[in-house]
Amino acid sequence: MNLQSPVEHTHVFKLATRERWDLLTPLALIGLATFGVCFIYSAQLSNHGTDWIKQLVFITVGGMLYLTVAFVDYRFWLSIAHWFYVICIGSLVLVLIPGVGDAQFGAQRWLDFGVFKVQPSEIAKVTVLLIVASILIRSEIGTIRQSLGVLGKLALAVGLPVFLILLQPDLKSAIVLPPVVFAMLYVSKLSTRFFLAALGAFLLIVSVVMWDVWRYASFMEAQRLSFFTDKGSYEPHSWLPYLHDYQRNRILSFVAPEVIDPAGTGDSWNLRQSLISVGSGGLYGKGWTEGTQAQLGYLPRSVAHNDFIFSVIAEEKGFLGSLTVLLLFGIVLFNGVRIASLARDRLGTLIAIGVTVLFAVHIFVNIAMTIGLVPITGIPLPFISYGGSFVLSCCLLQGLVQSVYRFRKDFT
Repeated sequence: MNLQSPVEHTHVFKLATRERWDLLTPLALIGLATFGVCFIYSAQLSNHGTDWIKQLVFITVGGMLYLTVAFVDYRFWLSIAHWFYVICIGSLVLVLIPGVGDAQFGAQRWLDFGVFKVQPSEIAKVTVLLIVASILIRSEIGTIRQSLGVLGKLALAVGLPVFLILLQPDLKSAIVLPPVVFAMLYVSKLSTRFFLAALGAFLLIVSVVMWDVWRYASFMEAQRLSFFTDKGSYEPHSWLPYLHDYQRNRILSFVAPEVIDPAGTGDSWNLRQSLISVGSGGLYGKGWTEGTQAQLGYLPRSVAHNDFIFSVIAEEKGFLGSLTVLLLFGIVLFNGVRIASLARDRLGTLIAIGVTVLFAVHIFVNIAMTIGLVPITGIPLPFISYGGSFVLSCCLLQGLVQSVYRFRKDFT
């Protein structure tokens, strides 16, 4: 695999119908999108929700976006990566301005244009991928000095959007970006010492967070036993200003549900109901639209069609239905790695690997949280969970991977 920089190739608006298309991934994506529309309908059937119609519109628009991006040589995006970055930062700043950003559930994450809403953090996922690829493709990684210089640029370029996303706050969108950057650095053959140091830093951060959560649990216990009625928040006492109490509750409901929610009716409710949904599906499931957890509202209607859509699938289509979804995702991920290996330049490899790792993080974390393997984070499931900005960003990213495949031999 040739990893030489293709920066000089910018003649890229070629329809090139003679080029072969990779049909495996699009077919798998269509299958996943079909699952999504069907089970969004099922999850909202009892309250006559119509989000499945909106999802169908998002998928249709996303399909057109996918084809548009796939028809354009991926090397073109390198030349406008800085414009993507400017738009991304501008939108992330705008959404934080009171009266401009649309506030819901205590967070400002959307820009409301009347007919539709845009979530700037989804733009940031595409932007980070492109800006990291742009920096790496134009940099030499060899000596310690060169590597430190590249890492410094990446820290600034990636750190700014992540910081702005955390201010919303939107922790779930922020945590999916570091694995993408690390995967792209790994492909660029950065020193192993860096990854060992990063692992050490990660373990240190996890230790600090768990220590802070332990202090929070002690604080809440003291508040419960206090005779004073003025119960304060723990946040002013924390050393971690961007970790909020509701996020600490989610962590505690995972590691020690008996402490934060012994009755199971508070922060651990969603997880408990999700486990019941998954466990009660059996081998074949209860049947489409026949799942009791979502239909009766035990699995909250506010999350059943997005964050916990996999639980609905598991209950209604059982183990075999869940396995079908996993196999479709496996095709997408495997094919992403295959296309990365087929890429004839460094940029194509970086894009395909970055997109594949981003999807892998979303898939693993979402499914793992529904079966109690990781804390609940609210990370959606690609092409299945309801959401306009998310669906469009997924289609754009997969369109980039298709472009890498189509133009893999188109060098002059």
